[in-house]
This record gives sequence, C-alpha cells and structure tokens, in this order.
Amino acid sequence: MPETDIGNAVASDLTNAVTDYSVDAATTDGAQGNTEIEWMNERWTEQLGYYKAIPELQSAIDAKATWTVGKGFKAPLITEMLLMSIKGFGKDTFNTILENAIRTYHIGGDAFVEIIRDKNGLLVNLKPLDPGSIKIVANKKGVVKRYEQVSRTKEANKTFFTENILHLSRNRVADEIHGESLINAVENIILMRNEAMSDMRQLMHRHVRPIVVFELDTDDTTEIAAFKTTADAATENGENIYIPKGAVEYNIQAVAPNSTLNPLPWIQQLNQYFFQACGVPQIVVGGSQEITEASAKILYLAFQQTIEEEQLYIEEQILSQINLEIKLEFPASLENELLSDKAKDGPVNVQPNETTAGVGQ
Repeated sequence: MPETDIGNAVASDLTNAVTDYSVDAATTDGAQGNTEIEWMNERWTEQLGYYKAIPELQSAIDAKATWTVGKGFKAPLITEMLLMSIKGFGKDTFNTILENAIRTYHIGGDAFVEIIRDKNGLLVNLKPLDPGSIKIVANKKGVVKRYEQVSRTKEANKTFFTENILHLSRNRVADEIHGESLINAVENIILMRNEAMSDMRQLMHRHVRPIVVFELDTDDTTEIAAFKTTADAATENGENIYIPKGAVEYNIQAVAPNSTLNPLPWIQQLNQYFFQACGVPQIVVGGSQEITEASAKILYLAFQQTIEEEQLYIEEQILSQINLEIKLEFPASLENELLSDKAKDGPVNVQPNETTAGVGQ
C-alpha cells in the first residue's frame, strides 16, 4: 500500500513554464562604414499578396489613397495644363498616378515613379515602377545617390539618377533610406483574424454536415472502399442510402450548440483592432458598428488630420522632387459642422455649489 504522508509533497518549479512576451530589438539600416549602402524590398511580392487577398486591408489602404488624393489637385494654370498632359502607362492621369503611388508605399513602404523629361528638361510623363525591382543606393553618408532597376531578364540593370525618380516613403525612421510598410505592423492581426474565420467556417460546416462514424461488419478493404464511395456520394448529393439491416452501424458526431467557444466576438475585436492599427475608422470604409453621431464625427475629424498630414507630405515632395507646386483638396470636412454644433450648445452653465462642493466640509 502506498504511503500517503502529506509531508512528502513536492512543489513544482513553473519559473519557465510561461515565456513572457518580448519584442526583438531593432536597428536602422542606415550608413555604416566607408562604403555605399544598398536596400531593396525583398518582401514586396508577399506584401502585395496580402493586399490582393485580404479585403479589409485592401479597403483600408484604398481609403488612405482615395482620401489623400481627395477631390484632386489645384495648381497654377500653367502647372495644371502641364500635369493634365501626363498619361503614365498610357491611360493614367496625374491624380491616378498619385493614388497609385500612395497605395504602393502603404503596401511596400516605398513608391517609385520615373520622371521622364524631354531634351529641354520639360516634364513629359510620370511612369510608376515596380518597387520590388528597385534598389536604393546611398553613399557612405547615407544620402541617396542613385536607383537601380534590377533586370528580370539577362539584360543589365538600369540605373536612374535621383532627379529621374520620384521617391515617396511611408514613415521613414531615423537614418533609414526607405519607408515602412503598413502590412508589417498589422500582419499578426490579419493572420489571427483569418485563422479565427477559418475555424468559424469549419465549425459551421460541422453544425450543418456533422461527421458520421460508420461501423462496418467487415474488414475487407475493397468492401470498405466501395461503401465509402457510396456513402460519400450520397452525403455530397443529399440523397438517401440503403444498406442491409445489421451490416452497418453509425454514430453522428454532431457539434452540440454552445459546446465550443464562440469566435465571433474575437473576430469582431480583431477587426476593430485592425482598423485602429491602420488609422482608418470603420465608418470611413462603410462599417456599421454601433456608435453615436457625436463619436462618429470625432473619429472622422481625427481621420481628417492624418489625411491632411499625408496631403502635406505629397505636396512638399512634388515641389521638392519635381519642382511643381500643387494643392490637394480634402474631400469633405466636418470641422465647421462641429464648431457649429458647439455654438448651438452654448456655454456650459455651472452652478456655484458645483464649484464649491466639498469646501469647508
């Protein structure tokens, strides 16, 4: 008979049972040493795949691009006439080229547009390039000196001087010579959300078409295979199946209601978290979550600030890199309406006893 002395109890050591969450340290890839540095986005095809496959990511990035271009650009007449002649790949306009570039640098961190001029130096076209093929080259001081388009064939790489490339970067950090992709920051949220949705899809399948365990009165592999073919075909087509009495027994492995964790609240939470991380309120992309009119206006106004900041960046870069002055118009502002609402509400009346509550007590 075993001893049951409580004094023989031994405590476990769970010190390393759970690993604390940590973030890897990061360093910039700016100039280091006495040689020129190069950078090329090796993840572009993967990032583009995310954009094309994930609808909420596509909506968020498209909203950023569409709202930044807004109602289009305003410029002095001579500049406007010049930009109206820009055709890009043949069917572009200056507005669609800008929208393309904004969408591209949110996906990959950088957008590159070839600046094409005639022999007199006059701008004749702007042509978007594949960022996955462009190598940024900077000197030992960290200043970009040229761009190289890596050939996909046996031809030599094509070199561009800095004045021949319109380079737009998203959220460049410190001395780095490239921007940061939005996708890098929201990738884990995308994966968690789609895993939860995949689980939900499988759960719904199990509710509608539960697993059936058949016990066959045979171990003959040929007979088992034949029955499997018949049963699977009947299930697939929603038909009846007829078998000799006693030859087969079955048990339905149904998923009982409320027997599993409901993933819908988790999916909703991830969805909300995703749009917060992207900096795009769900109301902008057609979200119908339950919010008040007042909170919706505040969200819209906050979104407006980020878009106007991005418009300022684009305007400054066009002036700096192409030497053209433009002004991007925001689609529709609620700022005046919010000020009007505040004026209608009037001043807040404060009673004397509300300001002296607790005094002398």
